[in-house]
Amino acid sequence: MAEVIPHSFFTDFDINLFKVGKHYRLYEKFGSHITTVDGIEGVYFAVWAPSAKMVSVVGDFNYWVEGEHKLNVRWDSSGIWEGFIPGAGKGSIYKYKIQSNHNDIKTEKADPYARRSEHNPKTASIVWEDDYNWKDSKWMKKRKKHNALDAPFSVYEVHLGSWKRKKDNSFLSYEDLADELVAYVKDMNFTHVELMPIMEFPYDPSWGYQLTGYFAPTSRFGDPEDFKLLVDKLHQNDIGILLDWVPSHFPEDAHGLGFFDGSALYEHPDPKKGYHQDWKSLIFNYGRNEVKSFLISNAIFWLDQFHADGLRVDAVASMLFLDYSREDGEWEPNMFGGRENLEAMSFLREMNEAVYSAFPDVQTIAEESTAFPMVSRPTSLGGLGFGMKWMMGWMHDTLQYFAKEPVYRKHHQNDLTFSMTYAFTENFMLPLSHDEVVYGKRSILGRMPGDEWQRFANLRLLYSYMFTHPGGNLLFQGGEFGQSEEWNFENSLDWHLLQYEPHKGVKELIKDLNALYKSEPALYEKQFSSEGFEWIDYNDAENSVFTYVRKGIDDKDNLVIACNMTPMPRENYKLGLSRKGKLKEIFNSDFKKYFGSGNYKNSLKTTKSDPWHFRDHSIEIDIPPLGMVVFKYNAQSKPKTSTKKRK
Repeated sequence: MAEVIPHSFFTDFDINLFKVGKHYRLYEKFGSHITTVDGIEGVYFAVWAPSAKMVSVVGDFNYWVEGEHKLNVRWDSSGIWEGFIPGAGKGSIYKYKIQSNHNDIKTEKADPYARRSEHNPKTASIVWEDDYNWKDSKWMKKRKKHNALDAPFSVYEVHLGSWKRKKDNSFLSYEDLADELVAYVKDMNFTHVELMPIMEFPYDPSWGYQLTGYFAPTSRFGDPEDFKLLVDKLHQNDIGILLDWVPSHFPEDAHGLGFFDGSALYEHPDPKKGYHQDWKSLIFNYGRNEVKSFLISNAIFWLDQFHADGLRVDAVASMLFLDYSREDGEWEPNMFGGRENLEAMSFLREMNEAVYSAFPDVQTIAEESTAFPMVSRPTSLGGLGFGMKWMMGWMHDTLQYFAKEPVYRKHHQNDLTFSMTYAFTENFMLPLSHDEVVYGKRSILGRMPGDEWQRFANLRLLYSYMFTHPGGNLLFQGGEFGQSEEWNFENSLDWHLLQYEPHKGVKELIKDLNALYKSEPALYEKQFSSEGFEWIDYNDAENSVFTYVRKGIDDKDNLVIACNMTPMPRENYKLGLSRKGKLKEIFNSDFKKYFGSGNYKNSLKTTKSDPWHFRDHSIEIDIPPLGMVVFKYNAQSKPKTSTKKRK
C-alpha cells in the first residue's frame, strides 16, 4: 500500500469560510471522496481535529494498522488533516485513529462526514458515492406551491423500523417502503410524510434521536441510493417528505463526535452548557464557528443531496434555554442575566436563513414546547425564522379534554377554546406525534372514555376537530386506524385491526378528512391567519357544542362547522349565520362507513331571516352524538372528493 499523497479539496476561501462559520457545504470538502490524483485512483480524506498530534486512517485496506496512512495537517491553523490514499475505493471500511496533544490520548472515530456507515452494532464508516438518477423533476419544479404556507399540510409521521415489518419481524427495506409506504400514504391522501431520524444511529431504543452519522442514511434499511429511491417515489406520487433533524444533542458513544480529538471539539466544554442530564448526551457548542458550519452544512446536505422538502427540528426548547431541565446552580445566566441561550438562538436564525436562501421552496418546523416568542417569524423581525412550529399547548389541552367523560366536559369548555387566543401568534402545526403514544400515556384511542362505540366516536370527533382547527396537521403512524396498544418501536403496527369495522371506519374517516382538507380552500388558504377563522358560538358549555366558520380567500369557499362533544344528539340546533343562502352538508363524522350511527344526516338547508348568535340569519341542523358536521354554501350536488388544488 502506497503512502498518503499530499492533496487538498480546500481553497483558501473554503478555509476562511470554515473558520468564520459561514461554509454551508462542508460535505463537499470533508469526509472521504473517491478521486484520481496523477492518474492514480484512490480516496481523499479530510477531518477536523485541531487538538491532534497525529491522525491516521485505519481500515480494511491497511489491515487496521495505526500509522500506516498518516494524514497531513494543514499549515493554516485550521486544524484540518487531509491526504489522498491510493488503492482505497468505494466500499472501503475505515475510521480515524487520532492521537491527541492532551496526554497523548488516542481516540478511534467514525468519519463525521461519512456518506455511509456499517450496520449496527458495527460502527465504522464506508467510502461511498452514488450516481442515482432522480426522476422527480416534475415535483421539484412545482413543489414550492405544495410546500407553501397557504397549501395543505397533512403530515403522516413514520418510524421506518416499526411502520410495518416482514413475517420474521425483520425490517422492510427502503425499496420495500418505496412500494408499500408510498402506496399507502397516497391512498390515505396525506400531503407529506415525516420520518423520525433516518441519519445513522447506534441504539434502536433512541428511535434515532441519538445520532452518530449525521451525513449517512441509516444502513438498517439499505444503501443511500435506496433511500433516494424512497424519496423519489414519494415525489413521483406528489407526496412531500420532511426529515426529523437533531442539532440539539449527540450521544457519548466512543466512535461518535464526543471528545473527538481528545478535547471538547463539537460539544461545549462547560458541562453546564455541554451536557444534557435527561438524555445523558452532549450538547453542541453553538458558539464555535466550525461547529455551526458543520450543523448548517448538515441541514443543507439533506435538502441538497436527498431532495427533502423540509426539516422538523427536534428539541428546540432544550437549545433555547440555559436552564432547560436544570436546577438552580446547574446553569449560568447569559451576558444579560437571562436564561436564553444567545448562541443557540443565533445559530437557529443563521440556519434558517441559510436554508431558505438556498431552498426557498422548503419548510423548517420547530418542535418547541414553550411560549418562546416569534419562533416562526422572520429573522428580519427578530424571530427565529422557522416556517412553522408544533402547537404543543393545543395537543396537551385537547387530549386532556377528550380524555374526560362527556358529562364533565361542560365544565371544561375553555380547554378547547383557549387555543384560539394564541393560534395565530405562530404558524402552528397541530401534532399528535409519537411522543403522545409511549411511556404509559396509552394510544390515542386508549385515552378515549366510554364504551366501544363512544370511544371510536370520540376518536373520530377528535380527528375531525383537529382537521378543521386552523393550522397544519400531523398524525403518528397507527393513529389513522385507531391503534389500540401503545407504540412499540420493536414491532410492526397492529395492521390486523383493520379486519374490524371500528378501526376500518377510523381509517376511512382520516382518508376523507385528508381529501376534504386538500379540496376545500377555506381549510388551508388562511390557516395561519386570524382572517381564516371566526367563532359562531363558543359559549354553549351546557350542550358542549362548538360552532365556527373557516374562511378562504373567496367567501364562497367558507365552511360552517359544528361539533357536539357529548353522546346526546343535538337535533334542530339553531345556528346564527352572517350570510343568507343554501348550505349543504359536505362532511359528517357519524356516517355509517366510519362506524357511526348514520342517523343524523342533514338535508340541504336554506337560511331564514331569523337573527341568532348576533347574526341576521340562521338555520337549524342536527349534530350527531360525539360528532362533527361541515356545511358549505351553495355546494356542489356531490361532496368534493378531488385532491387537486385550485389553479
